[in-house]
Amino acid sequence: MGIATPPEIQIVDDPASYVGSLLAEQATRGASIVLTGGSTPGRAYERAAQLEPDWSGVTVWWSDERCVPPDDEQSNYGLARETLIKRLQARPGTVHRIRGEIAPAQAADEYDQALAGAALDFVLLGLGTDGHIASLFPDSPQLKVRDRRVTHGPAGLEPFVHRVTMTLPTLRSAARIVFLIVGEGKADAVAAAFGGDVSPDVPASLIRLSQVPVEVYLDEAAAAKLG
Repeated sequence: MGIATPPEIQIVDDPASYVGSLLAEQATRGASIVLTGGSTPGRAYERAAQLEPDWSGVTVWWSDERCVPPDDEQSNYGLARETLIKRLQARPGTVHRIRGEIAPAQAADEYDQALAGAALDFVLLGLGTDGHIASLFPDSPQLKVRDRRVTHGPAGLEPFVHRVTMTLPTLRSAARIVFLIVGEGKADAVAAAFGGDVSPDVPASLIRLSQVPVEVYLDEAAAAKLG
């Protein structure tokens, strides 16, 4: 399967604020940044917009998207639009939105083509309680896709909405991979993903096969079961 790189675990008081500062630093330099969904990243996006209001040199992507319209409350794009993009003085130079409102296969094909030749500087990921990342769920067929940059499939847990997602090779190709994880509800998943074996049972563990060390920023509650 390959040799896993040990993750860089950083326990901080306010992981969302800390990761927000990392995003701001990346935006200041100009970069290709991959965003994720969830309430905790939303707080990081707000902080990033405060610290660096000029994202004109940034290209923005998303790791995955639920197959809903962009104004749906479940849209990952919609979250970033409200918490980050609308708060900026200078919006990102390029925004690559996954079109969740069209057929999943078509949306995946469009995004796959858009990513052709793209270099990803910074990928932000969350962690599901089941160990999933982006929309790559435990033991799902999407985990085995190696000949595409983007794929699609059903969700492994609620909300049960079809998803479009970057594949493992795409996520692992990034120059920098950062996890943001908060809360005791994630403690078991954290221990399995970053303290256990690399296994498709825990998709997040497969990111450790990337060429760069995975950075994990979490609070004490989320880190409670790490050895």
